[in-house]
Amino acid sequence: MQKGRKRNIFVAATYAATLILGLILGQNYADQERISSGGSLMPIGLSDNAYKVQQVVDLISTRYVDSINMDSVQNGAINHIISHLDPYSLFLMPNESQTQTEILEGTFEGIGMEYFNLNDTLLVVGVITHGPADRAGFKVGDRILKIANKPVAGNSVSKEEVEKLIRGKRGTEVEMFIQRDSIALPFPLKAKRDQISVSSLDVAYMIKPTVAFVRIRRFGLKTAEEFRNAIIELKKQGAKNLILDLRDNGGGYFHIAIKMASEFFADQRLVVYTEGAHETRRDYLSESKGNYSNGKLVILVNERTASASEVVAGAVQDWDRGILIGRRTYGKGIVQELFDFSDGSTINLSIAKYYTPLGRSIQRKYSPNWSNMQDYASMYSGLWSLDTTFAHAKSFQTGLGKKLFSGGGIVPDLLIPIDSNEVSMIYQDLVQSSLVEQFVYSRFTKKLPAYSIENFLQGYTLPNSEYMSFINFLGQKGLSLSPRKQIDLHDLIQSDIEALLGRYYFGREAYFKVKNRYDFFIQRAFQQLNIES
Repeated sequence: MQKGRKRNIFVAATYAATLILGLILGQNYADQERISSGGSLMPIGLSDNAYKVQQVVDLISTRYVDSINMDSVQNGAINHIISHLDPYSLFLMPNESQTQTEILEGTFEGIGMEYFNLNDTLLVVGVITHGPADRAGFKVGDRILKIANKPVAGNSVSKEEVEKLIRGKRGTEVEMFIQRDSIALPFPLKAKRDQISVSSLDVAYMIKPTVAFVRIRRFGLKTAEEFRNAIIELKKQGAKNLILDLRDNGGGYFHIAIKMASEFFADQRLVVYTEGAHETRRDYLSESKGNYSNGKLVILVNERTASASEVVAGAVQDWDRGILIGRRTYGKGIVQELFDFSDGSTINLSIAKYYTPLGRSIQRKYSPNWSNMQDYASMYSGLWSLDTTFAHAKSFQTGLGKKLFSGGGIVPDLLIPIDSNEVSMIYQDLVQSSLVEQFVYSRFTKKLPAYSIENFLQGYTLPNSEYMSFINFLGQKGLSLSPRKQIDLHDLIQSDIEALLGRYYFGREAYFKVKNRYDFFIQRAFQQLNIES
């Protein structure tokens, strides 16, 4: 295998197996001479085991009793090696590598349509404006009957099969028969597949007359550019204060995080530096003349804020540029570099640790957890154990005299306690079950509302009768809430239903605008900015 090397350095925490709370995550194979019959595994002249792995693979391929898939053997060997390095180095098969690239670059080939499987019927719940599905005439609320002449309504078609039918090469066409307003259209809608771009900014808008709000989902290839454009536009609308929401942001491209952090400084500043056993110290400076170098800044973080997000948050905190509000961040201070193979597989290899401008390492301690090694099928699942404690390993002081510490994540300036209802097992089961989606899409999607998004955001509140209908719906699905839990979870569930309604009626941004109405983090941000909530 010939090794290629992508120069995108990233600090992505997109590896579910290594992230508690469900978050968020090369070997150089030179061509070797074939082993002759009866030959030694160690080439003449070598005194170490540098070629041992490759020679074992060669031996199996030439001498093993049965014919086997050698690609599988080699992939297994690579996975075994990489799995033992650290929690973040990872070997990805071609399809996994492609998925990671699509997520980080924010592009994929398709038609730009989102659907939900409601009672074995594919309900269109989102259409990207000006995308292929939009141009073809698809609308939110359509029910898909056939895809490429294959019936998909009432047939329990798997998600993977549906994706295979809808996705395809750019320029090719897919046709679907749909039902709209309970009437099956007599002709198919035809969409030509294209390159679809999805913004890494969930929402960017004026949450108050002088306060801009921007939520970033991940640090993808275009995030810095999208953020810069959003800031310029929001300043035109009167933004003098900014709330930047990095909660649940698991990371992304390292160099993009540096570019985005540059927007907060008027001159060149040290944003982060990296060092490793084979990497000498390298300083990364901000670009001068950031587009938001003077206004007040609040950054929201939580326990799922990781990696590239922590680079931005750490720089802002070290330079006293803004206030961090929320909960201690995840604590991933290791940089990966991508090494790709000719078959499309990829190694994400940890090459260095990164440090905030003051020299803080925010990496959590990790150690092998051999007790999880139960069987070969799941041999490396949960191999690494992460230390959840925050160790005040070393103290640092900012220019304004604020004391900060290294070790195990970034502690915000203003701590928000965990909502016990939000992390309760019954609420987590509810969220993961998609029962809220089932209730909303089966009850409220018959007809789109006549009012505007502004009226919806300002005036709509879920009636208590509808909340009790949802409680009854849960009981029918086998999930009963006690009277006490119905009260405890009321606000959370109400917010979820209203936000999902907003998303269905008015698009993705409306979801976050609705959620922000009840968000305690944002209320505390308003207090810090001296803005009435």
